[in-house]
Amino acid sequence: MLSSRQLANAIRALSMDAIQKAKSGHPGVPLGMADIAEVLWRGFLKHDPKQPKWYDRDRFVLSNGHGSMLLYSLLHLTGYDMSMEDLKNFRQLHSKTPGHPEYGYADGVETTTGPLGQGITNAVGMALAEKILEANFNRPGFKVVDHYTYVFMGDGCLMEGVSHEACSLAGTLKLGRLIAFWDDNGISIDGKTSGWFAENTAARFAAYGWQVIKVDGYDRDAIANAIKEAQADTEHPSIICCKTIIGFGAPKEGTNGVHGSPLGDEGIVEARKKLGWEYPPFVIPEEYYKEWSAVEKGEKAYADWQNLFKAYSEKYPELAAEFVRRMELRLPEGFDAKADEYIKDLQAHPQKIASRKASQNALNAYGPLLPEFLGGSADLAPSNLTMYSGSKSITGDDASGNYVHYGVREFGMTAIMNGALLHGGFRPYGATFLMFMEYAKNGVRMASLMKIPTIFVYTHDSIGLGEDGPTHQPVEQTAELRLTPNMSVWRPCDQVESAVAWKAAIDRLEGPTSLIFSRQGLEQQDRTPEQLANIAKGGYILRYCEGTPDLILIATGSEVALAMKAADTLSAQGKKVRVVSMPSTDVFDSQSSEYRESVLPSSVRRRVAIEAGISDYWYKYVGLDGKVVGMNTFGESAPADELFKVFGFTVENVVKTALELF
Repeated sequence: MLSSRQLANAIRALSMDAIQKAKSGHPGVPLGMADIAEVLWRGFLKHDPKQPKWYDRDRFVLSNGHGSMLLYSLLHLTGYDMSMEDLKNFRQLHSKTPGHPEYGYADGVETTTGPLGQGITNAVGMALAEKILEANFNRPGFKVVDHYTYVFMGDGCLMEGVSHEACSLAGTLKLGRLIAFWDDNGISIDGKTSGWFAENTAARFAAYGWQVIKVDGYDRDAIANAIKEAQADTEHPSIICCKTIIGFGAPKEGTNGVHGSPLGDEGIVEARKKLGWEYPPFVIPEEYYKEWSAVEKGEKAYADWQNLFKAYSEKYPELAAEFVRRMELRLPEGFDAKADEYIKDLQAHPQKIASRKASQNALNAYGPLLPEFLGGSADLAPSNLTMYSGSKSITGDDASGNYVHYGVREFGMTAIMNGALLHGGFRPYGATFLMFMEYAKNGVRMASLMKIPTIFVYTHDSIGLGEDGPTHQPVEQTAELRLTPNMSVWRPCDQVESAVAWKAAIDRLEGPTSLIFSRQGLEQQDRTPEQLANIAKGGYILRYCEGTPDLILIATGSEVALAMKAADTLSAQGKKVRVVSMPSTDVFDSQSSEYRESVLPSSVRRRVAIEAGISDYWYKYVGLDGKVVGMNTFGESAPADELFKVFGFTVENVVKTALELF
């Protein structure tokens, strides 16, 4: 029988060979953590390589994603759809094995990792999702939700501030099914971390409320006992501090020289000799595959769960059907029809309210229909208005709710939501002021990169915030979001467009959505049934004129009412003016060319865009002949009405700007 070290060396050999063939990669992590991975994956991880989307599988996250060959080797050895050819194509175009693990490229990769700290934060979201589902669906004798979230992380993950945000909250929420392994090797890219990372990590995590266990990362029995100890503590997440050597077995082991560079042909020869690995590149003997294969064990675990779920379905048919629906991200039957009725009713009953309040009203309408909603806010619930009548706060002692108080943790909130969505069973939405999207931007980008339908809610959307001043007044943030690939962005002008925006975000499964709402009250616009239907197209004609217009005004959010008033003045001066409300530029851009031409005819060159955000974005719609009434500086601290005058968001200035085109 092969020893644990021999089996771990199969990971090391595959990783060295793939990185050398690519002439690029990070051998330090797979060489250093191979023994820990062997113990976890062969002795504890509950998974079935032939059913990689099994709902009750354990989740594994490689937060130190630069060590991606560790994960790819594990997937190959245990029987996933990861061939030797895939390993040979490491870091090559369109391969299953990109430089960092990418969600959607290969079965068994639970999330995209690479930006350090976000993997552990995603894992917190996954563990949170497991705990809530367990509280909502398990019944006596039927633990249909019963799995762990395991995560490997390095010093870089712990240095990134987002890990503090997430791990602090994980302790507070008592996520006892979260088990993290810290690769404590004392080395980062610049060298020995003692010069810049000298904190007491064990004490830090103990202060968070975690169980802290220390082991030698090469002592198989100690690692196994640590995992058992971590599993036994269901009240606290656990960190297993594993003392390791970066690049174990390599000539430059224990130094930053082995972090991010191939070992070289001579280095690999030396490493093979030191490790006792006598096989040629990319050759794994059959006896190793037999010991590593998780297929038979996984098939049995999956079959046992299927039998359990079948019995559960017979005793609790409605719960079982609801569980499957939520895990499959299917909307409840009839949701769209009920949402459309709500939208029609809003149009029939006008109100002048802030769109953040309209958002809360939409949550009150849609929330009872969507038990998969997992709401939250970064300590701004009374301002973001993200709690609705059916919201119930989640605590460490009661996970049966649907609302997370994230505290002042915008980045952590964002990446935790991504993790909860990736786990399955939830449509997370979370909120902060639009300005503080900046704290979370890389988490927002990761949702876009993974094309997952997380919903981001941003309120206090412009200088209309007023007296809090430029530190809190967003200027460039809406444009940043619109420029992010795969991100859908809505900035509605009234309660009706707000409800349409929420419906669009809920219906969208191919990527995230940002919903941007105002602090100040917004006048409701009159619409025909056709105009009401066209809101969902992202941009539509809100005000018509006879024949071909002389001028088109394009506006979003709070500036739509301003555009309508300016159009009245210009019409009184004999100008034929069309007003286009464009709550979502990306949705409008996705419409047919015929529809876009009908709204913004190319023959009409006189165009003015109006938005209390950065001006430059709008030139794609107004062209070089058009003008933009927008922001080109930061704001000021003053009442909102004064600021709109100072920065030119007045009827007089819009009219003046428009007339300059004639």
